[in-house]
Amino acid sequence: MAYGYPYYYIYFKYATLAVIAASLPVIALVALKLIQKYTIGRCRSMVCLVGKTVLVTGSSSGLGFQTALVLASRGARVIITDKVDGANAKRKIIEKTHNTNIVTKYLDLASLDSVRKFAKDINETEERLDILINNAGVGALGDVYTKDGLHPTMQINHFGPFLLTHLLTDLLKKSAPSRIIFVSSAMAFLTNLTVDNLNYSKDQSKSYYHATCIYGNSKLCNVITANGFAEKLKDSGVTSNSLHPGLVNTNIYMKSARFLELETFTRVFRSLVLFFYGKTIEEGVQTIIHLALCNKVKEVTGKYFWDCRLFPSPPGTWNKKFTNAIWEKSEELVGLTAEEKLKKD
Repeated sequence: MAYGYPYYYIYFKYATLAVIAASLPVIALVALKLIQKYTIGRCRSMVCLVGKTVLVTGSSSGLGFQTALVLASRGARVIITDKVDGANAKRKIIEKTHNTNIVTKYLDLASLDSVRKFAKDINETEERLDILINNAGVGALGDVYTKDGLHPTMQINHFGPFLLTHLLTDLLKKSAPSRIIFVSSAMAFLTNLTVDNLNYSKDQSKSYYHATCIYGNSKLCNVITANGFAEKLKDSGVTSNSLHPGLVNTNIYMKSARFLELETFTRVFRSLVLFFYGKTIEEGVQTIIHLALCNKVKEVTGKYFWDCRLFPSPPGTWNKKFTNAIWEKSEELVGLTAEEKLKKD
């Protein structure tokens, strides 16, 4: 007896409290999952793309492939670009959509020379370009610099697309109304970007923190670049926007883990967190498709989107002097000529 109550009552009371306490995290996780699933943005547009040409970088797999697949299903001529053979991706898209107007092109964003050759080919062989989707991206790639002297993460995620979009601008303007889309990330909010570390120097230590910063910096540069093109192409009929696709379960995490020696942790993260709370690839492309198709955003430019909705742009984009400096330094690092540099229309 304790305070007049039998011992089994006390035992039952505390056992019940323990069960409730243990259940709270589970309830919270279930609630989080439900909130995540019911707030995912979905593209509702029914727009047909017959007669339109779309170029998607990094489209042999992942988000790029799914984006190309959906746009091909709308009747678009889709140009699949990647540094790996896109024949298998092309075959799958044709099988699923019966759209045979699919083209594969080689593009290595880690090489400025490859970007220039690719852009020259597109400008010479394509009559129009209605939608340019800068999707290709990587995570951590270590400290081995490219032959252009650029950090590979920054070059593939930022410098390559920055140069490519400049070189295709005339074709986009010729095809107006047309759209430019940059696939960024929520990591654009977690950066240490400066003009001096835009291209990380070789003496930076190899650590998870620095790798995370470099990736975040490249994603912030995507937003800065999208906004820059929006301003410089204003009234040209070409819009330019950026987006966060969400926490999507793709192979980018494992590729980064190899360089950071975090493969075990990343496998657990992907198996548990991404499996239960990450988006599927089909869910991850919804905002990309929304910006490519939706009539509601056909005149929207210089904006950042999340789950098919407008979202506040990362703080690093608010300082005009800073973003201009990043733009000008990027022009220098990719070797833009005076004729290739954009002037505000």
